[in-house]
Amino acid sequence: MIQVRRSDERYRGGDADAGIDTRHAFSFGRHYDPGNIRFGALIACNEERLAPGAGFDEHPHSNTEIVTWVVEGELTHRDSTGHETLVRPGDVQRLGSAAGVRHVERNDSDAPLRFVQMWLAPTASGGEPDYEVVRGIADGTPYAVPRADAMLHVRRLAAGDRTAVPDGARIYVHVVRGAVRLGDALTDGGPALVEAGDAARVTDAKELELTAESPAELLMWEMPEEPTYG
Repeated sequence: MIQVRRSDERYRGGDADAGIDTRHAFSFGRHYDPGNIRFGALIACNEERLAPGAGFDEHPHSNTEIVTWVVEGELTHRDSTGHETLVRPGDVQRLGSAAGVRHVERNDSDAPLRFVQMWLAPTASGGEPDYEVVRGIADGTPYAVPRADAMLHVRRLAAGDRTAVPDGARIYVHVVRGAVRLGDALTDGGPALVEAGDAARVTDAKELELTAESPAELLMWEMPEEPTYG
């Protein structure tokens, strides 16, 4: 089964006066949607836009795996375990908050910043927080998030390129840029064209392919059948 959620269906959040524009794919904060709480381990997929000088002041997280993909600009990260990093396009950043951590995310540059931040629920709660950045992750290289039993696949495609969707119980495809065609048809019989900002939620994916309608960049999460998450 394939379900496509369009970019304009995202809940608009953030703080315009503070230079923060957030677009939520799932139920989040004061926006409560009981029918859209999560998909597999994924509990948030936020498109964030920060104006120069804007950002999120220090705030806490616990029992969440936070994975960030910068689309344009530079993200400044600082956390209570002592890490301070600039995250750039092509880097994968992960903060495992475990029993608790505090962090700051800012755009300290003079150019706009756009990034996608994804939150995953771990299979067990507690433990020590951990942090890493993988610089310039290669196309097609999977990135494992063991605490959430999930795998991230990055795809960059030229127009006309085809790529396989991983077989799996739960596959989440977020289109960062461009447009792709997914399989032959949606469950409602329409064309499965998925464009920038759209996401496809695929259940029981098997022998499914994506075709780029234009140059495209994709983030694909491979997750198991619904386990019990901590």
